[in-house]
Amino acid sequence: MKQIMINLDYQSRVPIYEQIVNNIEKYVALGILEARTQIPSIREMASNLGINPNTVKKSYDILESNGVITTISTKGTFIADDTKKATNDKIEKEINIIRDKINELTKMGIGYDEIIERIKK
Repeated sequence: MKQIMINLDYQSRVPIYEQIVNNIEKYVALGILEARTQIPSIREMASNLGINPNTVKKSYDILESNGVITTISTKGTFIADDTKKATNDKIEKEINIIRDKINELTKMGIGYDEIIERIKK
């Protein structure tokens, strides 16, 4: 079983369960968590993070519905065999965030070329 470093920001407006989802999706997209890798049980993850197991369950439910993880009764929770769709969804979500930020900047009068130049610095 692979231990997962999940960094929680208790000051963030992003709910804890969503932070867990985002961390695991990011690790899958980066290839840190590969298909069929076992991840901690709900109770173990909750204990490691010092949070309520219901919060982890909510995260795992979302991850399972997104096709990122799968739970096998009596065996445990694993990264799904096919994570391509989940990885592409995560990438698309991040690109949409960038697009929104670029749109905000262009509304402030900053041109696309200037935005790119500032990013390159």
